[in-house]
Amino acid sequence: MLSLIRDTCRRFGQSLQPNFEKWEREGIFPRSVWEEAGEAGLLCADVPEEFGGAGASFRASMAIQEELSRLGLASISVGLTVHSDIVAQYIVKQGTDAQKRQYLPRMASGECIGAILMTEPGTGSDLQGVGTTALEDGDDFIVNGAKTFITNGQHADLGVLVAQTSPEAKGSRGMSLLLVDLHAEGVQRGRNLEKIGLHSADTSELFFEDVRVPKSALLGELHRGFAILMEELARERLSLAVGAIAASRGALDLTIDYVKERKAFGKPIAEFQNTRFELARMETDYQVNRAFVDECVTLFEAGKLDAARASMAKLASTEAQGRIVDGCLQLFGGYGYMTEYPISRAFVDARVQRIYGGTSEIMKELISRSILA
Repeated sequence: MLSLIRDTCRRFGQSLQPNFEKWEREGIFPRSVWEEAGEAGLLCADVPEEFGGAGASFRASMAIQEELSRLGLASISVGLTVHSDIVAQYIVKQGTDAQKRQYLPRMASGECIGAILMTEPGTGSDLQGVGTTALEDGDDFIVNGAKTFITNGQHADLGVLVAQTSPEAKGSRGMSLLLVDLHAEGVQRGRNLEKIGLHSADTSELFFEDVRVPKSALLGELHRGFAILMEELARERLSLAVGAIAASRGALDLTIDYVKERKAFGKPIAEFQNTRFELARMETDYQVNRAFVDECVTLFEAGKLDAARASMAKLASTEAQGRIVDGCLQLFGGYGYMTEYPISRAFVDARVQRIYGGTSEIMKELISRSILA
């Protein structure tokens, strides 16, 4: 199944490439891409078949992200990853049978697009500082607050909302997760945020004013939201690491082809010692990090990947991606600074990898705690 998914995803990605530059300029890729991905079986791949998924392995789900990232389609990869590997997995792991049957088949088909509603204007990586509230009122919760930097924010139909259900509780102890219909009365979408990279990955602000959410939409146990987030963050961070490695491979492949063809002083720049040494450095960086991330995927599938090691994978691979794409762009010279060359997009798309999903600084803090415990 793994090779079939890779081949299908590669063809799917290649079919998108002729229109990708247009979508990047427009700042969003069309909803039809979600429907096509669903038809191709590329959404929610490791969701159980009884709920509309393919019942594939985690590694197979990661293969989808790998192929899209390697092809330079990071904007599409990140949107599909949030949908399939974060939102859908929260429902698989924490949802009731009714919630799974209501949402997962439609997510697998691309009919229902998911988003994770976590970050707020004043909190960033500090999840314990979440200010959005969901207060009980009869059979409902009343939601008020704001979220920002929401991937899939313009297209999303469903959000996994992180909110305080017991504001009097200190820190994380009053936090819960809710499945929120993003077409409900009182939900307002802000503008599609302009970013330096990942242009066609729609990223939005969302505002909630007295939004009624039924108590049946509670995901997992009441007031246990922070613990659930901590349980699922390992998968999210490993997914980001997988994407970083694949994007690094794509950048290296572009650069290797370029230096063989580009001439300076009468010979291909691949013949210059600096070019060869830089490629050697970057290929080694890639191979070392790929081996570690692959080990982490194996551990995750065996249920043995701890939070610290997932943080190491995210930290090491995204920092390596930054070094690699910067070195690759340098070998393109002035042409690397031109937007018509895909390496320039790889460069700007890579920068956010060290920020979202937990900054590199947060990763270091988490790793250090495990060392000094």
